[in-house]
Order: sequence, then C-alpha cells, then structure tokens
Amino acid sequence: MSDEFKGLVAVVTGAGSGIGLAVAQHFHDSGAKVYGLDLHEGSMSPYADFITCDIGDSTSVISAFAELAKQTQVIDILANNAGVGAIGRVEDADEEEWLKVLNINVVGTSRISAAAMPLLRKSKSPAIVNTCSIAATAGLPGRAIYSASKGAIMSLTLAMAADHVAEGIRINCVNPGTTDTPWVERLLLQAKDPEKERAALEARQPMGRLVSAQEVARAIAYLASPRQASTTGTILAVDGGMQGLRLPK
Repeated sequence: MSDEFKGLVAVVTGAGSGIGLAVAQHFHDSGAKVYGLDLHEGSMSPYADFITCDIGDSTSVISAFAELAKQTQVIDILANNAGVGAIGRVEDADEEEWLKVLNINVVGTSRISAAAMPLLRKSKSPAIVNTCSIAATAGLPGRAIYSASKGAIMSLTLAMAADHVAEGIRINCVNPGTTDTPWVERLLLQAKDPEKERAALEARQPMGRLVSAQEVARAIAYLASPRQASTTGTILAVDGGMQGLRLPK
C-alpha cells in the first residue's frame, strides 16, 4: 500500500462495516488519520478512531463534530458512506418509511457535509466523496424508495460540486453496483430463496459477480486523492458494467 494519503485526515461515515469499513482501511493503510462515524464501532478499531454518530439526527451530528473538533483542526477528506436500504414498490411503503430513508440517506448526507465544511475549508486539498448507487441511474425493480434517495444523492453531488468549486472543495460520487457486504447479505436473507436471489443479482451485472467493497473503496480513494485535483462533479460507476453494457444473451 502506498503512502498517498500520508498526513491527511479522513472522516468516513458508516465505517463500522461493509464499504465504509473498506474505505477506512484503505485510507489508514495509505497513511491517513481516519475518524469513523457510525452508530456502532463494528470492526473499524484497527483503522479508525470511533465517534458515535447517527446521521439521521441533527443533535447526534452536532455532538459528533464537536468531539471531532477536539481531535483535529482540519478535515481533508469526507467519505459520506452511511445510509440505509429499503425494498419495495411505491405502494408497498408507508409515509413513515419514505421519511426515514430520505432523512438518513439524503438529509443525513447533507447534515454531515454541512458540519464538515468549516474543517474542510482549512485543508489544502479538500474533497468529499458520496456513496451513491447504480439505483440512481438504472431502474431496479422493488427499490423505489432507495432509488429515489440515491437519485437525490447524485443530484446533490453535482449541486454541491458547483457550489464549492470556487473555493477548491472537490465533490464527487461513486455509483456501486450490488456489492458483497453484510447489508446485502441481510437483504438476501429476507428473500424466499437466498441462493437463487444472489445468483440473480450476480447475473444482472455483466461481469457475472457482485462488486467487492474493496473495489468501491479504491474508487472512492481515487476521487478523494489530491492527485486528482481536476476531478469534481464526477459520477464514477463501479458496477461490473451494469449501467453501460448491453451484452447479447
């Protein structure tokens, strides 16, 4: 592993497991000081200093950043990865679930980003990378609420990039395909036939397998790197070709 991020400070939300954990590990192994924001510490302790944070709650976010400000005066990288999933069509969900998912995935990302801005402005190479999804650009069955939230994240990324380009804060997002994470495993367990459902998820991605969390982490690191100083407002697909490829059957 290189020392590409040596001396930089990275904040990763949802760092306890899955993609967030892989991101925290990658930044740590590349030399960064990493702070992990999550509801639970999970497996982040070898890679990140844990700070309790519920991105769906304003008071929790304010408290987390007050604690963060005691430990660092600058944030160089913010990886907005925390979020929740949802299954179902528009008629399957009640208003409470809509508000929950949008509050965490969209407003939560905004809360964290706004709270981080004062410390990002102190960096010589500030960057934000949002974790979006293939669900933002492809119609997936049974994912209405989740897709709506990720579509909003993609648009938010572009709007934020435009708002902050003049002050040198780069903002990009990654669009992973279905990724082999504990969250996906939990979704599969809800299916009538988990093995069949997993095979279907693998088959719909042209590469014939799920994306790995490490592959997404490396894409996030690429977008966050000071070496990519001209990359902003970019939506980087890490989806096994799902969005762009149409293969013959």
